Amino acid sequence: MKKIILDVDTGIDDALGIILAVKSGQFDLVGITTVNGNVSLRKATENTCKILDFLQVGEQIPVICGASKPLLRPLFFEHAVHGEDGLGGALAGVPIYKEPTAGFAPDFIVENVLAHSGEITLVMTGPLTNLALAVKKYPELVQHVKEVIFMGGVVREHGNVTPVAEYNMYVDPEAAKVVFHAGFPQLTMVGLDVTRRVLLNEEHIRGLGDTPMGEYVRQSTSDYLHRYFQRNGIYACAMHDPLAVAVALDPKLVKTQKLYVDIETRSELCDGQTVCDFQNRLKKEPNINVCLDVDADAFFARFLGALKA
Repeated sequence: MKKIILDVDTGIDDALGIILAVKSGQFDLVGITTVNGNVSLRKATENTCKILDFLQVGEQIPVICGASKPLLRPLFFEHAVHGEDGLGGALAGVPIYKEPTAGFAPDFIVENVLAHSGEITLVMTGPLTNLALAVKKYPELVQHVKEVIFMGGVVREHGNVTPVAEYNMYVDPEAAKVVFHAGFPQLTMVGLDVTRRVLLNEEHIRGLGDTPMGEYVRQSTSDYLHRYFQRNGIYACAMHDPLAVAVALDPKLVKTQKLYVDIETRSELCDGQTVCDFQNRLKKEPNINVCLDVDADAFFARFLGALKA
């Protein structure tokens, strides 16, 4: 099975990504690292442990805490989207039995990638702070990672936190810049251009039935569906992070193009914008496999099939 490390800031869609990774049965999940982002590092870690408890795999998968703040910037949470608890109120009041494993996420990433050189895929669904710290500590890491798949950015559409910036990139653009320029031979960007095309709707949720999983998904996404409707006119929950996990499962779900991408870090209006050089005007070597299209039906067949398993 493909060895992966998930790096998460566990809000609603990160949790669904974790569930897909576990329920698919196709990953050797080496560990889950947590990072500040949608919610605080503490809450992201608690939510991750709570989800693993819910899936009854708490003893099998280590959870390691990482960066509690961006490299340079102040904290910026997304409580308006994910709720104060990060899970939309689902599993509220449920005790947490699993505890995080001692250690620091960037060190965990370096140690395990080196121990399994050329085998581990990193799937990043939060700000890229942990990976940037790992690269800064050990630049040769890029030679040992099989692939990095990250959810973040947008190249053809509008942002979701500013007019031009996607949330994960906006929270820590300096970290993203480190990762973009580190020299990873396989770096895949799963951005809003494709994640907005995989929209979980009420019909999908009803299809999960009257089960603990169906009830969890229904509760966690309830407010999100209303907020997405207010902004976009559609009752849906965008599957940002589950799509990144799904790309690790089956790269054929998306169509990519190798392009040069950089990120704005010193702009009054455009910080966090991912700038994609479609016409090679900058004369730079392409550095990222940019996802530009997705087979939404195939994604949901895989995603919903895993959740029903």
